[in-house]
Amino acid sequence: MCFSATASFVASGVIGTIGVATLRHVREPRALLFACVPLLFAVHQFTEGLVWLGLDGQIGKIALDHVSFLFTLYAQGILPLLMPVAVLLMEPPGRRRDAIWGLTAIGAVACAWDVTGLIAWPTHTFVDYQSISYRNPITGNLTISLLYIMATCGALMLSTHRVVRWYGVLNVIGLSIVQVVRDYAFASVWCFYAALLSVIIYWQFNRGNIDVETPNGMSPVLRPFLFPWLRLKRMAAAVEGARR
Repeated sequence: MCFSATASFVASGVIGTIGVATLRHVREPRALLFACVPLLFAVHQFTEGLVWLGLDGQIGKIALDHVSFLFTLYAQGILPLLMPVAVLLMEPPGRRRDAIWGLTAIGAVACAWDVTGLIAWPTHTFVDYQSISYRNPITGNLTISLLYIMATCGALMLSTHRVVRWYGVLNVIGLSIVQVVRDYAFASVWCFYAALLSVIIYWQFNRGNIDVETPNGMSPVLRPFLFPWLRLKRMAAAVEGARR
């Protein structure tokens, strides 16, 4: 994130709390990966906080290299494959699902290219206008960058689920603004923006509007996939209140 290690750690804590709360509302295994997005972004922001500490000289050079690699591995290598797979798992059969399969294949290509570049070539990490820039001679390839955007945002925008489509649209808007305003720190700023947007995911899972079987409809009252005891206590309290 921009500005400082403190800002990154605070953002990580807030988004991490939202991420755990999101997992409470997962009702089906196929929605789990998408529900994990806020928590994954929280870990990602924590990693950039460590990068800030390294750039400030508070941790060693080897540690800085490791956390910089972890940050770029998720931002450039994992995301273009993770996002279409998460959408694909929730998508019902049909033409949209077939198209998302294609975008998942494109994401796999971008993932393989970027991971290879990050492993084989060094990434130069430095502070530029209160933001962190990550420069790698391979991952900055224009063609791969376009494939990255197609896989990451395209899959979201093709989803049958309305909230997933809006998440994709807002990410494209943010991505475009960041490219114009802070292209020198694109990975850092856009990932922070995408992390903040993941609050939308919690909101929709909390409302019960992400249901694999009935897209854009309210989920029936089902036993949650994770933390079932918390949901059952809440349901019991609601039923008791209704009886009164």
